[in-house]
Amino acid sequence: MGQLDGKVAVVTGASKGIGFASAQRFAEEGAYVYLIGRGKEELDRAVTEIGAHRATGVRGDVTNLADLDRLFATVAADERRIDVLFANAGRTTFSPLAEVTEEHYEESTRINVRSSLFTVQKALPLLNDQASVILATSTTAGRGTAGVGVYAASKAAIRSLTRTWANELRHRGIRVNAIAPGATETPALVAATPEGLTPEEFRAMVAAPVPLGRTSTAAEQAAAALFLASAESSYITGIELLVDGGINQI
Repeated sequence: MGQLDGKVAVVTGASKGIGFASAQRFAEEGAYVYLIGRGKEELDRAVTEIGAHRATGVRGDVTNLADLDRLFATVAADERRIDVLFANAGRTTFSPLAEVTEEHYEESTRINVRSSLFTVQKALPLLNDQASVILATSTTAGRGTAGVGVYAASKAAIRSLTRTWANELRHRGIRVNAIAPGATETPALVAATPEGLTPEEFRAMVAAPVPLGRTSTAAEQAAAALFLASAESSYITGIELLVDGGINQI
């Protein structure tokens, strides 16, 4: 028996990285999974790897409310309701205070805060009672890391929303938690490499202060997401689960 047998899960930003690893793990544990991602080839590949009998891909951009409507309309048209919602989509952006632009600010808040807000809001009519909602924060939100102030603030906003929504949805038994990944081996980590560094140099730089001495794998983050999605965490709501190799604790 799988931990999510007979359940329906929706994962945003699911065509690669932590989103894909989580969607794949949910399906392996028995869930039927809806994935949304922007790139058709990546999304099709993700559905193929998971298995078409276990997954449906919806191409779309979570910052576009019409695309979110289409995602949930697809779930409804299949006469399914949602047991697990992982609002994973987001983007890491770098800019020190002196260089922050209006465009940088708008991009960070649109992708990381606005999309999570409306993903959860638009899912509400389809969420089963006792469903699990998982949001994506970041270890940077509480560390004061130089150069990521706007990004960190956007993820701190998600931490705040986690608490609020856990309180607002408790009457339905819906649990709302957040997962805060540390530096993880994903395409996003490579894409976040600052100018002047190679991906290998950047990886070594972010791994150096981690007590476990390395970056995380997407599968390790997916295992944490599975815990929050499953009945194993049935008495947990409102938390931020740090999956960071100890960097925020030691």
